[in-house]
Amino acid sequence: MGLHPSLHERPPLHERPPLSIGLDIGGTKIAAGVVNSLGDVVERVPELPCPASDQEAVLRTVSGLVAELLARHTGITAIGVGAAGLVDWPEGRIRTAPNNAYRDVPIRRLLEDFTGLPTVVDNDANAACWAEYRLGHRAAYMLFITVGTGVGGGLILDDHLFRGRTGIGMEIGHMIVDPHGTQRCGCGNIGCLETLASGPALGRYGSTAAATDPAGLLSTLAGGPARVTGETVSAAALTGDPVACAQLERLGRWLGIGIATLVNLFDIELVVVGGGVARAGDPLLKPIRRSFEHFVTARSHRELPEIEPARLGPEAGWMGAALLALDDNEHGALCGRGAAVT
Repeated sequence: MGLHPSLHERPPLHERPPLSIGLDIGGTKIAAGVVNSLGDVVERVPELPCPASDQEAVLRTVSGLVAELLARHTGITAIGVGAAGLVDWPEGRIRTAPNNAYRDVPIRRLLEDFTGLPTVVDNDANAACWAEYRLGHRAAYMLFITVGTGVGGGLILDDHLFRGRTGIGMEIGHMIVDPHGTQRCGCGNIGCLETLASGPALGRYGSTAAATDPAGLLSTLAGGPARVTGETVSAAALTGDPVACAQLERLGRWLGIGIATLVNLFDIELVVVGGGVARAGDPLLKPIRRSFEHFVTARSHRELPEIEPARLGPEAGWMGAALLALDDNEHGALCGRGAAVT
């Protein structure tokens, strides 16, 4: 993505690509910015903490950000929001969010009333998936999986973003992959992929391993076995530490099982892995690929999809939300459930 031209080089306003505000409302932070319809970033806003326990404070923060960006930029034609949790489509109502106190928030209507601009609100992983599709990979059948505090994902089918009947499909982290396990998920179930393949799971694996080797690198980096996190494990693995690499191997095995299940169902041509844990790179991607190839159906009789790292990093959520809003607006807006037009 190139820099936008200086003022004297810019084309007249009516010739410039339209702009959109994008917001990514997570459990701990709110990210925002402005992009044009080509995917060029016009402004990035430094991340703000998300007051997750106070619904009104979240809404004040969001409305304040939007007001500031509208004041600084002409040509904004739409607003997009990617939000963690279950989001009704196309209504744009957040039913519930796992790490936030708010429930049943009609955020699309609130923002449209506040700004008068068409607004799209979608799940944050769907938004990030759309950004990776539009600006990164452009595969007609693409699975996006994000591995961080939780495990989320999005799905492109025939160049359309799949959402399910009401918008709450593709909760990848809550696929049951180990029903006889012991780790209870935040959703209340036993055996969810998220309990076995997220950042906290990696930290749990690393902490257990460090307790058996208190003089090892994991314990040394963290300042004790009980303080080992997923970030500690990733950092140690990048130095080649065999204990840390073994924990990423364990995580990758579960992710490979989940990916194989989805490829079996949807015949995907490309899998993109993003999120904070995925920044570990090959120490995670290699075991994912091995596990996937072991568990996918008819592997010797089909063309297997590539499994690649995400390209856009932590900005994908707000950028994808902004692009969803622009794409939706361009094609007449909110046209049909379960698909975003391309």
